[in-house]
Amino acid sequence: MKLSSILRGHAAALRALLVLTVAVGLAYPVLIWLVAQLPGLRDQADGSLLEQDGKPLGSSLIGQLYTDADGNPLPQYFQGRPSAAGDGYDPLSSGATNLGPEDIVDTPDRPSLLTQVCARSLAVARLEGLTDDAGARPFCTGGGVGAVLSVIGPRDTNGLVTRPVRVTSVNEPCASTDRPFLDTYEGVRVECARDGEDYGTGQIVPIRGGAPADPPVPADAVTASGSGLDPHISPAYAELQVARVAAARGLSPERVRALVAAHTEGRTLGFMGEPRVNVLELNLALDGG
Repeated sequence: MKLSSILRGHAAALRALLVLTVAVGLAYPVLIWLVAQLPGLRDQADGSLLEQDGKPLGSSLIGQLYTDADGNPLPQYFQGRPSAAGDGYDPLSSGATNLGPEDIVDTPDRPSLLTQVCARSLAVARLEGLTDDAGARPFCTGGGVGAVLSVIGPRDTNGLVTRPVRVTSVNEPCASTDRPFLDTYEGVRVECARDGEDYGTGQIVPIRGGAPADPPVPADAVTASGSGLDPHISPAYAELQVARVAAARGLSPERVRALVAAHTEGRTLGFMGEPRVNVLELNLALDGG
């Protein structure tokens, strides 16, 4: 191949590189930036930042923890939903627990999702000055753990125990309870769990109990979002917190409810999703007087 042909080929490749660099590396990013500065888009492009006295305090798209150094909820603030993102609302660890409705048996390494929900519901009820009964949920014990039994006995062809001979409350260790949440199951005395014993050979039976299907503590108060960053709660959870926040701040409940209403968003496009309250915006409004 002649040297002139090689030089022409390299020159064409260099021109193409320069053209693409200008078009894709410079012109396109500048175009996107200019579009992002249009009215109605600039706030989102800049991260939906919320400021107070010129100081950025967070993004309206990401929740924050309102707890003290020991992790206890601060009474003067509305609390968001639980977060599984890092230590809470960590954008670098966004994600869910990936635990589902079948995760109901505690292990030495961690409590089951059911027990986490039960414990959170009881804690929320106590924080809001409600009775323990108000924090009760279906399939939860009065002590805030999953109401789950391991039933051992002969089984039928479907694998179901036909005649229990031993029944254990698997999420209640003997060291933490005087007696299991249930005295007997189908005529057999219920035992509490003992450390080191394997109850997986038994049939796992969740017990619904007498809690209402629609408990006073809403579902979003006890379950994390898929991203772990959601700054919103339901209007029902916000209403549950009004009395506490009003008392802690020396405000009337009516004044606090008015702020809640001002920071309640409707369904997206009028029909998608549910109404929701932005906790970060609401708490900043409370701090701003």
